[in-house]
Amino acid sequence: MTEKKKIYFISDVHLGAPALANNRERELLFARWLDFIRDDVTELYMLGDIFDFWFEYRKVVPRGFTRILGRLADLSDKGVSIHFFTGNHDVWVFDYLPNEIGLTLHPNEFITEILGKKFYLAHGDGLDPDDKGYIFLKKIFTSKRLQWWFARIHPNFAFHMAHQWSKSSRLSKLNREEEFKVKNECMYKFAENYLEKEWIDYFIFGHRHQMANVKMNQNARFILLGDWIKNFSYGVFDGENFELNKFNG
Repeated sequence: MTEKKKIYFISDVHLGAPALANNRERELLFARWLDFIRDDVTELYMLGDIFDFWFEYRKVVPRGFTRILGRLADLSDKGVSIHFFTGNHDVWVFDYLPNEIGLTLHPNEFITEILGKKFYLAHGDGLDPDDKGYIFLKKIFTSKRLQWWFARIHPNFAFHMAHQWSKSSRLSKLNREEEFKVKNECMYKFAENYLEKEWIDYFIFGHRHQMANVKMNQNARFILLGDWIKNFSYGVFDGENFELNKFNG
């Protein structure tokens, strides 16, 4: 790897969220961030909920997002390795983005070595074994039978239902203050338990819309990437250090 080349991480952009009023401004800012990393990025990990909703019919995909898709395709064309993790909002990404952009799709967690360090990467939803309601709901959404039936619905009605669902999601409540203690988080406890059976240098998650970069036992680190709703944050790894930054455009 040549000097100054970096690995970037981002999650929870929620492009096109009907619960938010500033979608165009956030998309333009995200496009500027992709331009900002263009000269030194070699790998880009997008850890879920990049889109607030996404569903691919055989011949139809969601309209919009052309600035983002174009920039991602351009990065891929110049040799950047792009990894796209499905989140709980964009779980129905199938083969369009991999084929059109050239990215690698990850529907599940991914363990990999980057510049000599071992990374555990995932969106982060469904890691709480006590949240049986959500685990059941996730099984429904990832059901091939349900996906087949949903694809039979006309896109206008299907997307209307999805957007109504999104409006009632926690996105509309993010401005409320909440107590956040990272070591009480189910993802942090998952990482602690995982370290008992296998060594990981960096656990990196999205989903929670909070920022955290904390040392665990024996120098492992736990990272929450934040979001692009209130934090406009991203992670960057240069082979020696991992930084969690905010982008101001």
